[in-house]
Amino acid sequence: MRAVCLCQMCTCGRHRCPHGTTKIFENSGMPFPTTEYLEKYPTYGSVHPPQSLKPKQEFQACRGKMEGITTFKSDYRPYEIVNQPRRVLEEYKPSHGEMDLGTTYRQDFNSYKVQPVVVVRPLERQLVKKGKLDTVPTYTDDYRAWDIPKNKLYKPEQLYHPPAVKFGNSTTFQDDYIPQEIKPRQSFKPSLVVKHSTIPFTGNTSHRLDYVPHQLEFKFARPKEVYKPPNQSFENLTTHQCDFQGLVGETAKICRPVCTRVTPNAPFEGSTEFRESFQPWEMSPPAVKKVAEYVPPPGAMQSISTSRLDYVPLQVSRAVPIRPAAHRRRNSSPFQGKSTTKEDFPAWETCRQGIIKRQQQIPNPSGKFDGLSTFRSHYVPHELIPTGSCRPFSAALKSSAPFREMTTYSAEYTPKRQEICPASCPFPPGYVFESTNSQGHRFFRKIMPAVKAY
Repeated sequence: MRAVCLCQMCTCGRHRCPHGTTKIFENSGMPFPTTEYLEKYPTYGSVHPPQSLKPKQEFQACRGKMEGITTFKSDYRPYEIVNQPRRVLEEYKPSHGEMDLGTTYRQDFNSYKVQPVVVVRPLERQLVKKGKLDTVPTYTDDYRAWDIPKNKLYKPEQLYHPPAVKFGNSTTFQDDYIPQEIKPRQSFKPSLVVKHSTIPFTGNTSHRLDYVPHQLEFKFARPKEVYKPPNQSFENLTTHQCDFQGLVGETAKICRPVCTRVTPNAPFEGSTEFRESFQPWEMSPPAVKKVAEYVPPPGAMQSISTSRLDYVPLQVSRAVPIRPAAHRRRNSSPFQGKSTTKEDFPAWETCRQGIIKRQQQIPNPSGKFDGLSTFRSHYVPHELIPTGSCRPFSAALKSSAPFREMTTYSAEYTPKRQEICPASCPFPPGYVFESTNSQGHRFFRKIMPAVKAY
């Protein structure tokens, strides 16, 4: 009996062999001519490639004379042209009565007398000469015409003579074109027929045959440098401290004016809506959360760090500040708080601005209100006509015949036995596990039933 794979045993199409990592060759040394592609796509019989439906490139040249008939001339049929009817204009009839030429401009415009505008342009001074005018220009006086012979024409003579017959002359294409027989090109496309090799697959590649293993060189490990502190002390001097020298100058004076606020001295005695609506009430103090007492951890703390082990203390002198000394002038006279702003902008008394009320344009009614509004006085009531409903009546159709509890499904349905896929079991019934190949396929062999001897 031939061994059956788990993929071939499956009937539901949902079970496959658990493929592992792909191996280039097996440890046993026996070659396998089958591949995964051949397993998925088996070979078919002698199937010929489909024939091409492309038309052949066979050009048939017309060697006769070209007729003077085109597709438009043969298919075109002239039709009778009818003039479009024109619209008859109506006769103009002048309107009766006189036209009122009065406009808003004529009513509102007040005419006034206008004086003529005085000309500001200066008067033209005409220079009158008594001598005779010479009418010969400079061009006619200086220009002399030359005797230039006429150039000869280099244009060739026209030898074309129009034909007496319609479309009698041949075209340039007919004169120059020589019809040639078109030969089909040779196709360099490989044939679609798959050529199967009869030699079994050996598994040898150019990498396996030509590869020479080399021994790796020893990697040099660079030793880690030990930190060495410098012997000289740090002077704490920078380029700014060395080159910068402070300049002695006066301190800037404050020119800001004194900010005086106008506040009333008398306290506010009146009551507000906020005071009346929101009365103060007693509040209980917030609960204080008890903090757990700190318990120090047992044992002594090792205060040894990388900085303490590697750091070497140096005796460094304290840096002297190079900041310039502040030279302040002491004045015994009292400070006069006067400035240009205080003298030019004195404070003035402010008073509260009154409420600006807008004048009422519509006067208030003097009489008593009758209770009649514009809507009530102009509203005309109309009689309502209810719309008829187009919805059908929801009356159930009653039948005197008894109800048959019989459907097409219950009458024609034939229950079928549910088959269990043998590949869904870890050990398929009726099969014995044989081996697993390098590609991950599990093969089982079917158990033959024992035959009783007579």
